Amino acid sequence: MDLIAIGSGKLTARINPLGAELWSLTDAMGREMMTDADPAFWTGHAPLLFPIVGRLRHDSYRVDGHEYALPQHGFARRSPFHIVEQDDISVLFRLDADEETRRVYPFDFRLDMAFVAEETSLFMTATVINQGMVDMPFSFGFHPAFAWPLPFGGKKDQHVIIFEEDELAPVRKVGSEPGLIAHESAPSPVSNNMLVPTHDMFEGDALIWDQLNSRRLKWGAPGHPLLDIAFPDTPWLGLWQKPGANYLCIEPWAGMADPVGFDGDIWMKPGIIRLAPGAQRAFHLNVRLVEN
Repeated sequence: MDLIAIGSGKLTARINPLGAELWSLTDAMGREMMTDADPAFWTGHAPLLFPIVGRLRHDSYRVDGHEYALPQHGFARRSPFHIVEQDDISVLFRLDADEETRRVYPFDFRLDMAFVAEETSLFMTATVINQGMVDMPFSFGFHPAFAWPLPFGGKKDQHVIIFEEDELAPVRKVGSEPGLIAHESAPSPVSNNMLVPTHDMFEGDALIWDQLNSRRLKWGAPGHPLLDIAFPDTPWLGLWQKPGANYLCIEPWAGMADPVGFDGDIWMKPGIIRLAPGAQRAFHLNVRLVEN
C-alpha cells in the first residue's frame, strides 16, 4: 500500500493507510526520526492501539454476558482506513465499525486519525466517536517508535528522556502472565526528571508509568536537536523496545493491559473509558523538532 506524504517544508511525514500508521518522519535534510523497522527486532512503526491497549487475559474480554476475542492492542492497527480529506500539509483517515469489527467488538464506533505538519511540528489527533445507542467501553494509545539514536548526533548512551515534571512514583512492569501488568511496582528509574535508557531496562518488557505527572517530555542527546513530545490527553506512559534495537517506543496511553489474574468484565478493566451514545473523545500527540 502506498504511503501518504504530507509536509511543511521543514518536516515530512509518511503515513500508511493500513492502520493510519505513521511510518516516517524526516526533517528538511531527509534525516529519519522514526524506527528503522529492522525485522530482526520489530517491524512496527507507530501503531494505533484501539479499542484496547495492551493484552487481555486469555486474549478475550466479557461484556453483557458475552465473551469476545481480541488480540493485543486491538484491531485498528491492522485495519485499512480510508482518506476523508487530504492536502499538502494534512490528511484525515477514518475507520468505521463494520460487520467484521462487530464480531469482536459489538459497538458502532468511528475512529478518525488526523495528521497536520506545521513548521517543525507534526500534530496528530485521534478522535473516538460512539455512533451507537449504548455506552461504549474502550481504551486508546499511541505507540510511536523513535530512532535511537536520533540522526542529529550523539551516541545511544548519550540519549535521555527529560520529563516535564519529576516522576518519582514507582513504575509498573509486565508480570508472570505474558503481557499482563504485575501487581507489584518497581522504583522509579527517573532521577532529577531525567531517564537514561539502557537496553537491559527492557529485558522484562515495557516500563509503565500509571502515576504520571508529566504530559510532555523531550527525547534525544543533549547538545543536539531533540524531539519535544506532548500528549495532553493520555494519563499513562509506556516505554518499550526489543533490547538491542535502534528505536525506543514512547507510548502515551489512555488504558493499559489487564492485570495478572484479572477475571472481571470489560467495565472493570483498568483504564476503560465509558463513552455515551453520540459522544466523542479526542487524544492528541504532538511531536516537535527543537534545537537544544
